[in-house]
Amino acid sequence: MQMEGFDEAVVNDCEQIMLSEFSEFQRQLKLRYEEHLNFLGAFQQQLEEVNAVDEMGTGHDSHLQLFKREFSSSRNGKYSEYSTTESSDDIEKQELYELSDEDEPIYFDTEDCFKDSSIPCISIEKVSEDGNQSSRHKSYSNDVKTIKVETPVADFPCIERRRKLPEPVEKEKGVSLWSMIKDNVGKDLTRVCLPVYFNEPLSSLQKCFEDLEYSYLLDQAYEYGKMGNSLMRILKVAAFAVSGYSSSDGRLCKPFNPLLGETYEADFPEKGIRFFSEKVSHHPMLIACHCEGKHWKFWGDSNLRSKFWGRSIQLDPVGVLTLEFDDGEIFQWSKVTTTIYNLILGKVYCGHHGTMNIQGNRQYSCKLKFKEQSLLDRNPRQVQGIVLDKAQNKAATLVGKWDDSMYYTLDENLPKITGSHPVNDPFLLWKRNDPPANPTRYKLSSFAITLNELTSDLQDKLPPTDSRLRPDQRHLENGEYEKANSEKLRLETRQRMSRKLQENGWKPRWFQKDNEDGTYRYVGGYWEAREQKNWDGCPNIFGEFLDQVDDHTKGTNNR
Repeated sequence: MQMEGFDEAVVNDCEQIMLSEFSEFQRQLKLRYEEHLNFLGAFQQQLEEVNAVDEMGTGHDSHLQLFKREFSSSRNGKYSEYSTTESSDDIEKQELYELSDEDEPIYFDTEDCFKDSSIPCISIEKVSEDGNQSSRHKSYSNDVKTIKVETPVADFPCIERRRKLPEPVEKEKGVSLWSMIKDNVGKDLTRVCLPVYFNEPLSSLQKCFEDLEYSYLLDQAYEYGKMGNSLMRILKVAAFAVSGYSSSDGRLCKPFNPLLGETYEADFPEKGIRFFSEKVSHHPMLIACHCEGKHWKFWGDSNLRSKFWGRSIQLDPVGVLTLEFDDGEIFQWSKVTTTIYNLILGKVYCGHHGTMNIQGNRQYSCKLKFKEQSLLDRNPRQVQGIVLDKAQNKAATLVGKWDDSMYYTLDENLPKITGSHPVNDPFLLWKRNDPPANPTRYKLSSFAITLNELTSDLQDKLPPTDSRLRPDQRHLENGEYEKANSEKLRLETRQRMSRKLQENGWKPRWFQKDNEDGTYRYVGGYWEAREQKNWDGCPNIFGEFLDQVDDHTKGTNNR
């Protein structure tokens, strides 16, 4: 803190706070230790009464006195004097593990000393200095600060959202997958007309928003950068980039392909974010999105190239995602390949593989390797990565699984993995949320279940292009499968007119390209139009539309 330029008074205050916290921890530990000694004493007395063995009592007495002397001496701060025997050391560890939530020492009182309440407590992690790496590691030791409470910012409102999908109206009928696949091998998946059985009740526009489920990681990244901690910022950004894949575990159904001009909004004040997406092109199919968070913006467009290969489906994303913080730091990356395996025989599962490069415009960049799963792989879904500085020196290592958690370490050696937990105890960056209590066959996450929710109050605010108003998707969610199939066929027939719309000069309503080969960027105005309920220029794309093609083209040209 002195090297960072803090006043001596602030340093002394922080030191006193830490000393008081340590004193409270020591008091609680002593209390638990004495309770355990009392328990051993009572147990000893029972043994004496039952067995009448005087020698046992004498032996235990002396042993207990040894424990007491050692604990008394430890109050001087010498941790090595807590125990001199293996048994006493084991007891000490057991007591630490058995501390209840109420008995656990709290380290969050320091939040009153900081202006930003979103950073309750900060501790500085030490990094080893050895050999040729001493100078590099020394520079990191002042850069690595860990927020103790990894939670979203606390001043967001609490909003109740649904926790399960509606009960199905009809009983779902199975469909022969092989009969659908055999005539479509090698074709683009977006051009294949599949029955609604293969869909989940979400559109690709809503799937884009699923990547923001763990948006609190970006809030934390901003706070780290605000403190001057660029290394922890990119580590949090990397964890965010991986976390977007966690919801795909077990998700084998295809999202609905949006119609040209279809949109989706997500206003989540409890997460401090607003999201908007639009299908901006039909051929090639492009979806553009824009999200505003607390002190950061996230945007990009994506073109998903998909093909059947008989036994598998390969999905290759094309596009760049951009994250910009209010202080000007920018990160960009592209997604990796997704493949769905065993469509004919065996258990169907999906995997993500490839290399993700997260490029920053300042001090650090990150390279993440999604390992492709093999038939004999006992530890699938691994993600390994490194953070590099401008001189291409390794600053940190990341390891974990895209469906579970990510960890980081500042050591040079990659920690070994046992199951999904690193044995060298690296620091946790991100942990996947628990699945819903009542999962459906779609395997939607608790967050995904909320995305297609449509309340009467919200319906009055939405434009006619919003995905939640799409009839086939709504019928599928309600379990009205016959209606969903007929509506899907009607809308896909109408979707084939989209090429004519583009050829006649159709343009996106809320996005435009930076340049000829650039990314689609949000032009603004959507949330203002929502406030005024002014949806001029937004056609009823889910209605009967045969006569509206020329009218909409004229309206676009007039704009």
